[in-house]
Amino acid sequence: MSIFQQIVDWLTDPAHWRTTYGAAGIPQRVLEHLGYTALAVLASAVVAIPLGAWIGHTGKGGTLVVGIVNSFRALPELGLVILLVLWFGILNAVPALTIALVVLGIPVLLAGTYAGIRNVDRAVVDAARGMGMREWEILLKVELPNALPLMFGALRAATLQIIATVSIAAQVSLGGLGRYVIDGFSNREFDQMASGAILIAALAIAVELVLTGVQWLVVSPGLRKSGARKARATSRIHQMAVKSASEST
Repeated sequence: MSIFQQIVDWLTDPAHWRTTYGAAGIPQRVLEHLGYTALAVLASAVVAIPLGAWIGHTGKGGTLVVGIVNSFRALPELGLVILLVLWFGILNAVPALTIALVVLGIPVLLAGTYAGIRNVDRAVVDAARGMGMREWEILLKVELPNALPLMFGALRAATLQIIATVSIAAQVSLGGLGRYVIDGFSNREFDQMASGAILIAALAIAVELVLTGVQWLVVSPGLRKSGARKARATSRIHQMAVKSASEST
């Protein structure tokens, strides 16, 4: 029997979709995975969005944002989770995992919020200031609404990264879909391991579609087009930078 047929058989086995004593089914693992993800994304947003909005509005600390983003992205997530679990204790594995995931989510949301605020047309901001609006009113009523496309892009990117990284929760005796990957590898049941990876990818795609739909409903059509143009411009700049770096080496 081919590995593809084994994967299909594993995914379509009704026993894997039922939660029994001592064995969690796929729906429960999905809920666990989403729970860890939602907690980490919410905590990251509470820290990163206000900080990024303030830095973007005042223009102070831009270099700090770049430094934080680059340094935090270099941290090894698995090593950080294990270190925090050893520090907090295995009974506090969920807070340890959440902190590690927040460290992953903050840089993306912070950079996206900062970039969104700084990319707001300065003429619009100056006009609002000329109308007598206070600084907090400019931030809340002018800059943040116009920054929504880039902020939603950062939220989607951070959420997908966290969904993928939550899989390591199984390494510290927690649940989630990563349980199938880790257990399948340990028991050399490669159909289970591959099925777990497929479920994680499917969950990430489903969440991405949901967030895209929410963005479509929340962001006005004019801002959606503007955000798309800025995203394409940013992508072109990134490609040019990569090409230039490769040519210089």
